Amino acid sequence: MEKAFTGPATACHFLIRRCNFDRELFNRPLSIRLEVQSTAPQVIVVKGNGANSASPPPDDPSSAPGLLKQLVCRAERAGASDIHLQMRGQKAEVALRLDGVVAPVNELPAGVAERIFGRIKFLARLKTYQDSLPQDGRIDRQELGCQNDIRVATYPTVTGEKIVLRLFTTATVKTLRELEFPEEACAALDGFLRQTSGLLLLTGPAGSGKTTTIYACLRALTERGGRHVITVEDPVEQIVPGTMQTEVKEAIGLDFACAARHLLRQDPQALVIGEIRDEATAQLAVRAGLTGHLVISTLHAGSCRGVFERLLVMCPDHSAVASAIELVLNQRLIRRLCGECHGAGCDACLRTGYKGRIPVVEWLKVSEALRAQVRARDLSGVKPQRSLEESAREVLQQGLSNEMEYRRMLGL
Repeated sequence: MEKAFTGPATACHFLIRRCNFDRELFNRPLSIRLEVQSTAPQVIVVKGNGANSASPPPDDPSSAPGLLKQLVCRAERAGASDIHLQMRGQKAEVALRLDGVVAPVNELPAGVAERIFGRIKFLARLKTYQDSLPQDGRIDRQELGCQNDIRVATYPTVTGEKIVLRLFTTATVKTLRELEFPEEACAALDGFLRQTSGLLLLTGPAGSGKTTTIYACLRALTERGGRHVITVEDPVEQIVPGTMQTEVKEAIGLDFACAARHLLRQDPQALVIGEIRDEATAQLAVRAGLTGHLVISTLHAGSCRGVFERLLVMCPDHSAVASAIELVLNQRLIRRLCGECHGAGCDACLRTGYKGRIPVVEWLKVSEALRAQVRARDLSGVKPQRSLEESAREVLQQGLSNEMEYRRMLGL
């Protein structure tokens, strides 16, 4: 490769940045030589190991593509949901999020990490030279040769750039029974999905399984047929055949409220709103639940009672809130003891002692008596059929988890 620029010496910075977009430069070591010629005007000649240089194949474990593929494949085999890469001076820390807990697994020399970071950004169609501003992108699994599509998020920190790779599973969407909910909770959920209108609200912290529950509901709705089902998500994580799925694009003003408002004109009979984040979305979800639509959404509240407390603040029409809500489900995920070592730690569970997770839920089916109390702003009757603590204790009694995990999950 050889190019010439006329102009000040800073032109070389632009050229070096542009070089980062060359796929071959992420497949082999990069050497660049700068020559400043004495003739006027000033000319800077940049020479690098161009097309004639030997390049290792993409699967070569010593190349950036090979190293990145190894890392992603290892995470997939372990069942990780996220890969964390954090620059810290002359090294980069690598950690996997396994069953909701981030566990360090490796370290990379700075030079190797920089090449892998560049490869990630290239595949995600990000600016490879940009490390001082956050960026978001996506990598198709075919480009990387792995099992999952990957969402990429970069962020600058005081110790260097941080990249998080979210692995979108391609596993089949679960059925309601495969969620492993208690029988009574599963029956309440199934009963709601047979209705023609009303509002189901899921709550719980990030990573508590709300999205998995929503997709199981979508599968149940589409398998029964006869309804036009529409979703608005951020982002779409799995494709559900027979469902019209859409994504929010807040950068251009297409947020949940705007998308849902327009999607109601698409004649949905069942509408999934990924998350209620503001008053406009809350009021729209309540109104839709009262006007012949089956509505499913999530609301960060932390408890069944908290859902009512937040929604009554966001919606001034308390009577409408009381009439619209049919079912509230609050869930967590508790780690399952590894079947190979029963918590002692082995290669199968990467020495964590756990492998897989079990949902722990509390739920509340709204009765007419409770509706009357909510209309009167009396929330004393908002009590789930079974508390999270009781559901978690039942899991422990079955020998599926342990006391330490119980306390971690509940923050005790």
